[in-house]
Amino acid sequence: MDGKMFARLSAIVFIAVAVTATAMKMNRKESAPIDQSVDQAGAETADPLRAELIRCAGIGEAGPRDPSCLRAWAENRRRFLAPGSRPAERLPDPPQSPHPTATIPAPAVQLQPEEVR
Repeated sequence: MDGKMFARLSAIVFIAVAVTATAMKMNRKESAPIDQSVDQAGAETADPLRAELIRCAGIGEAGPRDPSCLRAWAENRRRFLAPGSRPAERLPDPPQSPHPTATIPAPAVQLQPEEVR
């Protein structure tokens, strides 16, 4: 077998494997995370503060302006900083948005009043 024939055969095998792997990945059904819905349902009945903290983490930038979130965070700090207190368990990660947004940093250069037109 000469070099050209071996290269062509290798390329065909590589493409076949790549197409097969892609087809398998596309046909795989992704299951919804069951534990998150169960965890939130259990949290609401067990500890209303925990449920409120999860809700506040999910609302994003509106959290610092929400009075109930401010009260929940104050109570959480009070519980956390109490002598001898230990957290019972870790809060779940907030749900990720399906379309992540990129933030654009503000320019670091400040214009002088003479330069603004």
